[in-house]
Amino acid sequence: MSLLIVSPGKDPKAWVEALKNQHPGLNIYVYPEDHDKEEVEFALTWNHPRGIFQNYPNLKVVASMGAGVDHITSDQELPENIKITKVVDDRLEQDMGTFVLTLILAHQRNLLHYRESQINEKWEPVSYTRNNDVKVGILGIGNLGQSVANNLLKNGFQVIGFSRHKKEFENVESFAGEDEFDEFLEQSDILVNMLPLTPDTEKILNKELFEKLPKGAYVINVARGEHLVEQDLLAKVDDGHLSGAALDVFWEEPIRDEHPFWKHPKIRITPHIASVTHPNSVVPQIIENYERLQDDEELKNVVERDRGY
Repeated sequence: MSLLIVSPGKDPKAWVEALKNQHPGLNIYVYPEDHDKEEVEFALTWNHPRGIFQNYPNLKVVASMGAGVDHITSDQELPENIKITKVVDDRLEQDMGTFVLTLILAHQRNLLHYRESQINEKWEPVSYTRNNDVKVGILGIGNLGQSVANNLLKNGFQVIGFSRHKKEFENVESFAGEDEFDEFLEQSDILVNMLPLTPDTEKILNKELFEKLPKGAYVINVARGEHLVEQDLLAKVDDGHLSGAALDVFWEEPIRDEHPFWKHPKIRITPHIASVTHPNSVVPQIIENYERLQDDEELKNVVERDRGY
């Protein structure tokens, strides 16, 4: 049995080294080098070419290199018998928690405003809100969302969470289902989107949703660019309903040179760096699933295809 790495545009060297260190005898192929497709039963991928896995008759598992799996589940040509796995990693969760907290604190203390003031050589003090007076709504409170929530609670923020099904977390009020969605939004002074990308969640950050947030609300998107209707965000920031936004993900990455986000004074952009997978941190769980497959044991972190996560 062989393992195939498919990661166009991403240098696979660190992944190959980490896999070899963890499992010295592992036979690894790197797409698109020549290889025997019949040998491959396990694939590790990020943004694979659509339909490619149809060409592997013995492929049983496609593992994501990161926590997100929409790059796999969106492939309509992926055979139904192939299992999909995701990464669950403490390092990813910690990094995400730190990043979101940083964005929120920067917003709370008006750092973007003061950067503009410095550039324009203006002394412009403005008032700020204290952490415990702010309620942060986490839209999609899975593993990463829980890490963000814990970090915020430690720093004195009020935290509420929304998910498909009711979840119980200490000191976090949980909202679930369509009936409670509006109530969740109406209480979110800061909205952090951490939803998985599915057909149901694409373009969920739109004009209708923004108008249900309190006036002056702030939006943070660290999930997927396809969640956001960009023109709707720009309109609601420009009309004053939203105080601004911090965006780490986009429909097209990198965003085009003339994109209005670049120079917008109330929108902070970062180049998809909120939480980056480190091969040495996640390869042990990849190898564990590889060995479980060999031993015909149940895999860990399997994605439910009908849910998309």
